[in-house]
Amino acid sequence: MKWVTYETGDGVRTGVLDGESVRGLAAGTTLEGLLASGGLAEAGEDARRAPAEVRSVAEVRLLAPLRRPPSVRDGLCFLDHLRGCYRALGRDVQLAEVWSQNPAFYFANADAIVGPYDDVPISPGSAMFDLELELGAVIGRGGRDLHPDRAEEHIAGFTLYNDWTARDHQLVDMAQGIGMAKSKDGAITLGPALVTVDELEPYRQDGRLVLELSATVNGAELTSGTLDRMDWTFGELLAYVSRGTDLPPGSVIGSGTVPGGCLLEHVDTPELGEFTCWLQPGDVVSLSGTGLGETRQTVTQGVDVVPLRRGEESRAGRR
Repeated sequence: MKWVTYETGDGVRTGVLDGESVRGLAAGTTLEGLLASGGLAEAGEDARRAPAEVRSVAEVRLLAPLRRPPSVRDGLCFLDHLRGCYRALGRDVQLAEVWSQNPAFYFANADAIVGPYDDVPISPGSAMFDLELELGAVIGRGGRDLHPDRAEEHIAGFTLYNDWTARDHQLVDMAQGIGMAKSKDGAITLGPALVTVDELEPYRQDGRLVLELSATVNGAELTSGTLDRMDWTFGELLAYVSRGTDLPPGSVIGSGTVPGGCLLEHVDTPELGEFTCWLQPGDVVSLSGTGLGETRQTVTQGVDVVPLRRGEESRAGRR
């Protein structure tokens, strides 16, 4: 099934896509609630058999399928993405041993989630605004200390995930050394749907989902790649993030960026002229994935920075 959260002008509803229609459930039903109660499959059957309403997709506004999940973590499971970033920054692309010991992740901002067609403002004060092409796994059955061979059984489905990033702010975050902060809390795109695992089984080969993921900027393809190129599987990532802690239903876990799926990886590639500068107001960014649909969002001007202290504004201008 393809679960969506949508707005009709008289409230927000949850339902399943059926071709060009949405079969909606009763008002007040949320995906977060269905995942928490374990009632997703039964509710899906209700939506198919006796929906509370049926509307054309064209007459509704699709929101993020999960508007406020209990937690969001973003992994880094494509190590070629990291090598590409290092190469663009003039660093040695030989990765330290720590990257092969466990999958890296950080806690993202669940309050920053936006829908698949919402405008995205540039982070305040950023001149190096970027996109990141990812896939998000949504936890259906919670757990703790999951086994890597069985952890994927806890995934209810997948959704496209755009980890919008202010690269100049990221330099500050990394210099401070306590994790991602203002570089990562501007926006996270989820959508257009939560596609359940069973819907994607036809794309599984040798135990891995082979989903084609791609990103475009103003209609020009930035990159494309397949999910099976992950150096760390979702099973391994979920096992690691759940060590010693509960992973509740509805949690979103990002795959990390598909290699080439951000502008940073292209800044040292002159032949790709359209991708050698950062996102600007008016740019249109789209993500797509096999069986997952497509997002399409316009970048807009962000708000001005209000200096915290005297002199901060002049220091910011010298960066």
